[in-house]
Amino acid sequence: MSTNHKLTATSRKVEGKGASRRLRLSGYVPAVIYGGTEAPQAVQVLHNDVLLGSRFESFYSSVIDLTVDGKLQKILIKDWQKHPFKQLMLHMDFQRVNENEVLKVAVPVHFLNQEKSPAGKTAGLVISHNLTEVTVSCLPKDLPEFIELDLAKLSAGDIVHLSDLKLPAGVEIPELGLGKEHDVAVVTVASVQEEVDPEPAAGAEAPAAEDKPADKK
Repeated sequence: MSTNHKLTATSRKVEGKGASRRLRLSGYVPAVIYGGTEAPQAVQVLHNDVLLGSRFESFYSSVIDLTVDGKLQKILIKDWQKHPFKQLMLHMDFQRVNENEVLKVAVPVHFLNQEKSPAGKTAGLVISHNLTEVTVSCLPKDLPEFIELDLAKLSAGDIVHLSDLKLPAGVEIPELGLGKEHDVAVVTVASVQEEVDPEPAAGAEAPAAEDKPADKK
């Protein structure tokens, strides 16, 4: 079951850096809704509501029910600005969603059973997750929260490509339509050999120490 995320917003008429700063101080996040046939709309969202939603991984890759001044609309979070080190959202961009139009959204990849795989049980192997999310295209109703990748059979030397991912019905990876060179590796397994300094050959003389200049008296 997909998580049904909801947010409530109100319109804002005053814009600019000063107005945005005052909004943040009063516990709101300034945001803009754009897309579709309507003009961009400046809104404000309670910061605590954003923090609660962001506890879920799917918050940033799901269609959200956004109620603005009592009117419900479907949106995606397309961009956001966070404070460099504080748990503070500075600004957000929302994109309107049409239920009959195909979306392109980056969704996370969940790696399953890696520790149970032959590669996961073998010393000296490094399993690299080259991609942790993948961009998919689909109608809003088919948008998955994540893509699962079962690594139970992963062995030394294996490479898992985009084309190896099992996608839900109605979901595609647009990159795969651009040619074989775009079928990039999602997971790779490589051997790691410990580097050992070579021992000197038998009978080899140790390098002579550099002559030191005589002390001057």
